[in-house]
Amino acid sequence: MSAEMSLFSHPTQLRAASLTASIPNFDPRQVPVIGADMHLPAVALREQTAQALRARFALPPVWQPEVRREDRFGERAPAQAAVLVPLVLRDELTVLLTQRTAQLSTHAGQVAFPGGKQDPEDADATATALREAQEEIGLAANQVEVLGSLPIYETGTAFIVTPVVALVQPDVVLQPNPYEVADVFEVPLRFLLDPKNHQRHRLQWQGLEREWFSMPYDDAGRERYIWGATAGMLRNFYRFMAA
Repeated sequence: MSAEMSLFSHPTQLRAASLTASIPNFDPRQVPVIGADMHLPAVALREQTAQALRARFALPPVWQPEVRREDRFGERAPAQAAVLVPLVLRDELTVLLTQRTAQLSTHAGQVAFPGGKQDPEDADATATALREAQEEIGLAANQVEVLGSLPIYETGTAFIVTPVVALVQPDVVLQPNPYEVADVFEVPLRFLLDPKNHQRHRLQWQGLEREWFSMPYDDAGRERYIWGATAGMLRNFYRFMAA
């Protein structure tokens, strides 16, 4: 599930979008950063262990997601979807992400979670996320320990996405689909659960003021530009972990 064209209105500035609005075409890296939440605390490392995560999902805290939906673009009918948020069990946990291939007709080159649209035969959102992860990166369901789900995230392109959080062993051998996935990489969970790394952006588009998060990560000199829906779901994960 790609992040491209995943713009949301900040909860305090939510406005109704025209259903006939077109999807903007721009480089999100060129939109100025308006701030980062330096005042918010990072999630403690002791809360980022497999044991702590199992306990938190087994008995979730009282909390509210920060980002629930994006203003819609166009008149596309809503579709159920799911993504897998794979946490790799290293000494310090990491989040496994993909970069989509450049030749795809939509969302080319964007950073994403493994995931996609729900198929009729999928029993539920977890089944969708696991099937898509197998198809995209060769991650078999029996190699995954599902912890639970985060609240749905509605994208501007009318996907109603359930993020399914899971633990993955570090020695799993992945087989990315070369048509869909250009690269698979990991970002430290510590980085993503520290709001000082959550940059806010703002853009005026067709009379609406839209805001979104980005979380650019320096991967040994290569920028991994996480933004839009992917960053929004990670922001909700931060809120869940910080509650």
